[in-house]
Amino acid sequence: MSTVLVVEDSVTQREMISNLLKGSGLTVAVASDGVEAIERIKDNCPDLVVLDIVMPRMNGYEVCRRLKADPKTQNVPVVMCSSKGEEFDRYWGMKQGADAYIAKPFQPTELVGTVKQLLRG
Repeated sequence: MSTVLVVEDSVTQREMISNLLKGSGLTVAVASDGVEAIERIKDNCPDLVVLDIVMPRMNGYEVCRRLKADPKTQNVPVVMCSSKGEEFDRYWGMKQGADAYIAKPFQPTELVGTVKQLLRG
């Protein structure tokens, strides 16, 4: 069973995303900001990370850059999931090494489908 780390500072969004992924048969771990995410990933590397961009302490772009720069975590797929839905935001997210970018609000099937596809890859 695959483990997904959901990094999201909004409790409501974090729970909604977690429940969606759990409902599709995945194991879910959570972090409320980028610093906590980096610590969790060091302790227990997930199979995939769903990452918000706008967060306190460390934003999603920085977390993504750090994951992709570390040989231990560079192959962990990152799905950026953000309310920043402009084309530039998407471009910048992919430039940091994200494997997918989903703008909020999103369709549950879009998120679950993207996560499952990346886990298969």
